[in-house]
Amino acid sequence: MKMLTAAIAALVIALMAQVAQAYAVQVVTTVPINTATSPPDTSQLGDDVASAIRDVVRHVIAFSPTFVRIEDARIIGTQLYLVVLLADADGEALLHGPGTAQTSPSWPEEPEDDQSDEIVVP
Repeated sequence: MKMLTAAIAALVIALMAQVAQAYAVQVVTTVPINTATSPPDTSQLGDDVASAIRDVVRHVIAFSPTFVRIEDARIIGTQLYLVVLLADADGEALLHGPGTAQTSPSWPEEPEDDQSDEIVVP
């Protein structure tokens, strides 16, 4: 009888719990660099990084991020490895914690036509 009561209590608590729909994802992506022919062109490298992040947003995650931050970048051989943190609005609030001010740059507002490929790099 005690087990039945405990099971019913656990079921009631589980059914009353509200699940937050916050998304936060950390993704690793690579950007090829060709250092054999010439020193890396910083403007081209910036475009390549923006393109890699754009590909992650479009093809890897299943939500629209409001927060995108490069956590780490390392060059290994001819590849630039990027660790990118992405979150939606609820996930961003979760990452920053309650009552903390946002100090890092976030994803710009989406335009109405949703055809923009622009990534703002701080």
